[in-house]
Amino acid sequence: MKTILYVISVALVIMGTGCKSEMRKAAVAAGQETEQKAGTVVEYINAGNYTYVHVDTGTEKVWAAAPAFQVKVGDHVVVPTNMPMKNYRSESLGRTFNVVYFAGSIPGAGSKDAGSQLPAGHPQITASDNRAAAAPIDLSGIAKLKGGKTVAEVHNEKTNLSGKEVAVRGKVVKYNSGILGKNWIHLRDGTGAEGTNDLTVTTDGESKVGDTVVARGVLATDKDFGSGYKYAVVLENARIAVE
Repeated sequence: MKTILYVISVALVIMGTGCKSEMRKAAVAAGQETEQKAGTVVEYINAGNYTYVHVDTGTEKVWAAAPAFQVKVGDHVVVPTNMPMKNYRSESLGRTFNVVYFAGSIPGAGSKDAGSQLPAGHPQITASDNRAAAAPIDLSGIAKLKGGKTVAEVHNEKTNLSGKEVAVRGKVVKYNSGILGKNWIHLRDGTGAEGTNDLTVTTDGESKVGDTVVARGVLATDKDFGSGYKYAVVLENARIAVE
């Protein structure tokens, strides 16, 4: 009798394991199983229609992005990771990320459900799709600073200007404070084309979107701040004068 009961128990375990395996396969086939990383938000950036979160999982730090949502430093979130974008260039932020995990939503950060798919009707994400969605800022009438450079000139002459103090007049089109201990400004003056019409500035000074300012700082090229912050050109530790 004991032998029979033992055989039955083993059979039930095997059957149960087999069922679980088949259920897992079915879930994967149906797209119901999503690879995820969970952790704590250590930084976030609102950029147009998207919110970017920097998440510390305890073993690594990863960047994720989803359609704009409410979040704060210290929130615990779950990041779906089956939609990575490597070497992703955000034009609105003026920076390149090593990897960004895009998702339709990020649970735990004001979202109801996990999502590896973007909202219905959303265009395919490419390296040029993350542009600022704010109302256009009038860049007309911005005169080149005497003795200074235009935004386009900074880009075009970056090799010769690298390591030198550069002064630029432009309008603030984006402002983020307290990132890596600095305020980050994006200046435009109406010069340049896609890729050469925006200048990133780091500063202790303050301004707001729409301000016309003169920024004076040392130009760095191919700058890697770590944490995914990479820039072809950046005006560092600039002094800001609002006009």
